[in-house]
Amino acid sequence: MLAMNTLLIVDPQAMPGPYLDRETGVLLAFNGEIYNYRQQATAWGIPLAAGETDAHFVLRAWAKIGPSCLDGLDGMFALAVYDPRAGKLFLARDRLGEKPLHWRLDGGRLAFASEVITLTGYGPAPLVLRPEVLAIETPVGADTPFQGIQLLAPATLLAFDTATGSLDQTTWWSLTNRQPFESTYAEALAKFSVVLAEQAPLRAPACDFALLLSGGLDSSVLAYLLRPPVCVTVRYPGQDRLDESVIATRVAADIGAELIVVEPDPIDFTKVLPHMMSALDYPMGNASTFSEHMAYRKIADLGLKVAVGGLGPDEFLMGYVRHSMVLFGPDAVLAAGMDAYKPLAAKLLHTAGESLEPAEAVTRLVLRGPDPERRIRDLIATAMEKAGGDLARGLTHADLATAWRPLVMTSDKLASAYALERRSPYLARDLVELAYRLPVKHKIAHPAEGKRILRDAAKALGLPREVWGSRDKLGFASPVPAWLNGKLAGWADAQIHTALAEAPAAMRPLLEGGLKQAGRFDRTRMQALMAAAWFCDQTVRAAA
Repeated sequence: MLAMNTLLIVDPQAMPGPYLDRETGVLLAFNGEIYNYRQQATAWGIPLAAGETDAHFVLRAWAKIGPSCLDGLDGMFALAVYDPRAGKLFLARDRLGEKPLHWRLDGGRLAFASEVITLTGYGPAPLVLRPEVLAIETPVGADTPFQGIQLLAPATLLAFDTATGSLDQTTWWSLTNRQPFESTYAEALAKFSVVLAEQAPLRAPACDFALLLSGGLDSSVLAYLLRPPVCVTVRYPGQDRLDESVIATRVAADIGAELIVVEPDPIDFTKVLPHMMSALDYPMGNASTFSEHMAYRKIADLGLKVAVGGLGPDEFLMGYVRHSMVLFGPDAVLAAGMDAYKPLAAKLLHTAGESLEPAEAVTRLVLRGPDPERRIRDLIATAMEKAGGDLARGLTHADLATAWRPLVMTSDKLASAYALERRSPYLARDLVELAYRLPVKHKIAHPAEGKRILRDAAKALGLPREVWGSRDKLGFASPVPAWLNGKLAGWADAQIHTALAEAPAAMRPLLEGGLKQAGRFDRTRMQALMAAAWFCDQTVRAAA
């Protein structure tokens, strides 16, 4: 049985799914958005009647050419297709995992859903504390905190034979083995600028929408390309280090957009934490979680249905300071004026004189907890090997294997909790593949200035110097970790102790870690508090 809900973004009058192709019997349940569906429908000779949407296109494309149609789809999606001609149920997920899809197989019965909590009702699913959660604040690979329930990996096709119960998984898209983009920098910049200008606007909806505008490079470029009617930024009074609202105000004024400034305080955090954790399938490490949640709430209050954000350039164009530290060394980064990152550099500086393997350096920079079995080290090493010796590409693969999953999943889940569709224009296929293929010198040529080619594209677009010349990356970071060690310390302790009273043994190490004294940049306490709120939510649901 297939079932789905429809947000009605492409066509407010569209018929709800699932969708049936009467000629072939192919049945589709679909979550997401295909941005190039009209172009592909024309290219493949697939008719679309008035009022039919991207879901109808996917249905007919599958009926016509089968799973190979996936390669032609540019968008974010999770889908399920029952094809009676093959006697199989197929599950597939988009290239970079923008839309979630969980599944479990019990006694020859396959169950799947966008929300993992839905699957806990289909048989026992004991909580399991994966070691990776303590190490980097998130499960990795296909793991979830529920035994027997897996997350379908991005760009993966799962085929389930309904007669035999056999199951097979294949990867339908990959970044590996792509030829480098050989050109001068001027040629590369021209190509990148054209692809950016062509592809990013395709992910802007026809209806009114809001742009998450932090004031940083990525979101500001989108502001100039997409010209949103509304921009939403988040600032924390008294937290000048995290405040980019002055630049956001300048950008919004330049493009003629209304700027909405959200100013959360500690009390807001205590009030929204239960709803925030109810929206997430499980706690995941993302420093912007609270800020994003508050921004989405405001966007929903405005009556809008789509939120656009700037995920992607940091991972594909070397935008994180940790990238610079691996590529140039921590001394070079600090010498370039990045003194605020001394705590991060310290993870490498105490090995001065030693020659660190890149995978070891990356591991030290991303670890937030113990990794006694070197599982994260091995995961990163394996990911970086996919790059064939190109260190910048290896760093991209390391990011995709570790920090990427919580970024895309929290964005999707928190937006969905307010019936919003989250779109990320930088994840357009052509843009991602081009960015990956660029040589490292086109991505970063100075320890304090990653995303070189995007900076120069922004300069050509006429963005203010404060945007393309900025050396620091803030995004929607929040002061929540500091609050939990200050104004909210007593409240946080009480929440964690309440959860500890009933938590299973598997969760206790995570929760107990939050009762220890945390440093200024330590998110252990935040992670424990989110786990406590999540566990309490699970307990309430189970009792209902």
